[in-house]
Amino acid sequence: MINRDFHLHTVFSDGENTPEEIVLEALSRGMTAIGFSEHSYTPFDENGCLKRGGTDEYIEEISRLKEKYAGKITILCGIEQDIFSGRADPRLDYSIGSVHFIEAGGGYIPVDLTADILHEAAERFFGGDALSLAERYFDTVSRVLSVTGADVIGHFDLISKFNEGDRLFDGKSERYRAAWKRAADALLAAGKPFEINTGAVARGYRSECYPSGEIAAYIVARGGRFILSSDSHRKETLCFGFDKYERAYGGYTVDTPV
Repeated sequence: MINRDFHLHTVFSDGENTPEEIVLEALSRGMTAIGFSEHSYTPFDENGCLKRGGTDEYIEEISRLKEKYAGKITILCGIEQDIFSGRADPRLDYSIGSVHFIEAGGGYIPVDLTADILHEAAERFFGGDALSLAERYFDTVSRVLSVTGADVIGHFDLISKFNEGDRLFDGKSERYRAAWKRAADALLAAGKPFEINTGAVARGYRSECYPSGEIAAYIVARGGRFILSSDSHRKETLCFGFDKYERAYGGYTVDTPV
């Protein structure tokens, strides 16, 4: 089983544990490498991301842990770079390019906080058409690499987090398929790996990982690659579901984000 995990959050953003607690948990499991990837600072929503000017403190702490645990485990200092945060700090080891918001009505709508937020946004800004909201999301996702310069494409279909059973929109409709295919085609051209992200499964929001099986098959058929990521926000979910999804897509996984 793959025992390396490079999408991890700590108390520096919206995680529950300190970085050192994560390192100790990883060592107890015999893991060979981990990568921290805190949420980049977003000025319009400062909840759950690095503090304004907090990147220096974050890098210093991970550098301390790299030195302290050298020879025992490989530690990388990365970032989950939101498209609305621009380019990642060049001092970081790698970045995961993600979309957590869409622009609408002159503001920013979070797509992964609650189903009610998405429903209300569809009513207010998209004439009640949640598929239009999903199309806006995937249009934004299509530009995530060109804007952030990231090494990995984060949770490609995050917009489906609260759509289990098609409760918000028809995920099998041709409009939805056309939207994600346009985004996937744009990103595949860059040759960067997509995440197999198990975070929403670990937290009980979805019964399958990001991306969905249909999307994953489309990516694989076009030469796309994957990296397994837990998107863990607590130490107990390190490498969550890796045994299952390594078997599913093992022939197309990459080992590290860089």
